[in-house]
Amino acid sequence: MSNPKKPVSATFVRSAQLNFEQLISNHLLYTECKLAKNATGRDWYDASAHAIRDHLSEKLSATTDKNYADDSKRVYYLSLEFLIGRTLSNATLNLGVQAELSEGLQALGQDIENIEEMEVDAALGNGGLGRLAACFLDSMATLDVPGMGYGIRYEYGMFNQRIESGQQVEYPDNWLRYGNPWEYQRPERLYPVRFKGHVVNIPAGRGKEDEHRWVDTETVMGMAYDVPIPGYDTETVNNLRLWAAKAPREFDLESFNAGDYIGAVQEKEVIESLSKVLYPNDSSANGKELRLKQEYFFVSASIQDILHRYLSKHSDLTKLHEKVAIQLNDTHPAIAVAELMYQLMDVHHLEWDSAWSITTKVFAYTNHTLMPEALETWAVAKFERVLPRHLQIIYQINQQFLEQVNHQFPGDTDLLRRVSIIDESNNRRVRMAYLAIVGSHTVNGVAAIHSELLKTTLFSDFNRIYPNKFINVTNGITPRRWLNQANPRLAELIASRIGNDFVHDLDQLQKLVPAAKDAAFRKQFRDVKQANKVRLAKIIKDKVGITVNVNSLFDVQIKRIHEYKRQLLNVLHVITMYNRIRAGQTQDFTPRTVIFAGKAAPGYKVAKQIIRLINDVANIINNDPAVGDLLKVVFYPNYDVSSAEKLFPASDLSEQISTAGTEASGTGNMKMALNGALTIGTLDGANIEIGEEVGSDNIFIFGLTTPQVAELRARGYNPRDYYNGNAELRQVLEMIGNGFFCVEEPDRYRGLYDILTCNGDHYMLQADYASYVAKQEEVSAVYRDQEEWTRRAILNVARMGKFSSDRTIREYADRVWKVKHTLPKK
Repeated sequence: MSNPKKPVSATFVRSAQLNFEQLISNHLLYTECKLAKNATGRDWYDASAHAIRDHLSEKLSATTDKNYADDSKRVYYLSLEFLIGRTLSNATLNLGVQAELSEGLQALGQDIENIEEMEVDAALGNGGLGRLAACFLDSMATLDVPGMGYGIRYEYGMFNQRIESGQQVEYPDNWLRYGNPWEYQRPERLYPVRFKGHVVNIPAGRGKEDEHRWVDTETVMGMAYDVPIPGYDTETVNNLRLWAAKAPREFDLESFNAGDYIGAVQEKEVIESLSKVLYPNDSSANGKELRLKQEYFFVSASIQDILHRYLSKHSDLTKLHEKVAIQLNDTHPAIAVAELMYQLMDVHHLEWDSAWSITTKVFAYTNHTLMPEALETWAVAKFERVLPRHLQIIYQINQQFLEQVNHQFPGDTDLLRRVSIIDESNNRRVRMAYLAIVGSHTVNGVAAIHSELLKTTLFSDFNRIYPNKFINVTNGITPRRWLNQANPRLAELIASRIGNDFVHDLDQLQKLVPAAKDAAFRKQFRDVKQANKVRLAKIIKDKVGITVNVNSLFDVQIKRIHEYKRQLLNVLHVITMYNRIRAGQTQDFTPRTVIFAGKAAPGYKVAKQIIRLINDVANIINNDPAVGDLLKVVFYPNYDVSSAEKLFPASDLSEQISTAGTEASGTGNMKMALNGALTIGTLDGANIEIGEEVGSDNIFIFGLTTPQVAELRARGYNPRDYYNGNAELRQVLEMIGNGFFCVEEPDRYRGLYDILTCNGDHYMLQADYASYVAKQEEVSAVYRDQEEWTRRAILNVARMGKFSSDRTIREYADRVWKVKHTLPKK
């Protein structure tokens, strides 16, 4: 059934000649070669996509031409992930043509919502890192920042998650099976990327630097595919350039003619596997090498492309920084530092000092983690085998850096050991984050507490060495995708109250604050939330067969499955509620539907066990007649951007419960609050800043703080103290450990039980359990007062202005990239 509510469409002047009925009909015939009477749903989608793509093509060409004519400084955003989701609905809204497209399809007997549902999510990312990158591209285009993203055109996404017998089972995510109407193949943008071989050092004459020749290499060709990224209410359409690995030759004709048909194409298949899969399982030696080669492949092709573009108008590479800013999104593209040095010295024949000066003026690095184990490192032996010339360059960067440090802090050999790019104490490994720090002019964290902890803990030594290099740029989300597109009912309600300027200036939401006191508006707000919950309940029923109570509190935790994100703590609370219901403690019990979603990395056994536990707990609770509609548990499978667009608008409670000091920022917390959910969380990541904006009375904070976590660890954390001191907690843990939820295999979760009770409970679930349960009781009490809950929810929405990615990009543009951008339109 068509959604009666419409998002706020862009308002810029559109061509009066746009006749989508004719455009779609033309593409149906001339692109799809189909008559309307024979067309499938996919044919209609492809024809619609090409009709919109025509519009995008015109604007992308004009934007590119303008940037060349203006000789603008450009931003290049290097990221291993870009989780852009579906393009059709996003592009029509940003271009301001959704109504015309809908009318054109309706005239042809088609419904726009059905057509939009035909699109497969682009499987170019996995989680928050990739979605952040996609938000940033949206904001760069909306703010008219000249720039583009660089990544990999994965043929297969991470995986398609199915739940079978309660367990995650991974299937190929072949998102390109039917092609991608949004991409432009660029065979003229083809660059050689080399691996392995060895380096021949040729001594130079007196006063000159030695020459280094990287020879006997294996070569992969990187071919460009472009995806247009339209801004909202602007003529700007920027570009996302993705690289696909291509073999230098199609196949070995001699082997084919000799009858070796498999051998004839084997080399091609091996080479092109580089861009096959997002995040190949790196639990094996071959998997680790493939991951390293993937990272270098896209970085090398991107750096060559950036230099090619610069040299098409300029000849002096020493001024590269005046026209080029490169942002490294986490450590995956950190090898770009060594690659630019390689290109400048070995290909363009600059001297070391000149090349290094250029490099350190061009790069900036964003760190996304506080956990040392998450900082990417590579074994020196593997690195030398795959990239021998780049290891030489890294050795020289490190030597020069350590000499500088020794001059600053003479005699501090322990400091030299700690900051060395080469970790000599751990079987010799290359520390990629350290390379990024040394090779960048600016390093930023992504939330205030994260940036401060980078300076005081993880990178404290580097902060001493470079006291002005570290800054904070708090993450943000695009309101176009996460409010206007995902929640059209709420967007329309807001627009009816304050106008539609909030779509490109989220600070305008502050005008909603008085509406929190308006009983009529609160009812309208509740009606929007209820409609979204009814919609989600139907999807859950269709997808997993569970009937949920739409009048219950929708308690939602959707994110990558990981121990530090503490889905297990949520499960402990679910079991606690179950036990209370079974014990007859149902007076004033607030009905709940607890929804989990997220993928576990294929090689992460503990995370996969957590998913299985969630499903086993759900199976018991959902089928217990004593529970009824008081409590339901749902695991929503194959979480992706399109799923998020359905889950966020229906959420009442946002679970942001990581151990304090582990989450860099988080953006799911922002998306849920923007859609009217209240947050329960620790003082971690962006939760702190969300609390500061919405007010402490409008967020539910519990648990240990970061200093308290550190103090407890130093004192000697013993989870058994909490186990022995809390009967409810002990009962819950024993139920997990003794097989209550899996009687056919009682020891199934003994490993999880041991992690929490015998093996240190590293993420301190037991320490935070009592505080969490108490805060959840407060949540339930407030939810029973729907007027008060709605008032708080409206204030959350109204105070989300700070968390727009437009604000984030303006900060990057002003403080890091030094490029021009437009200001919010009034």
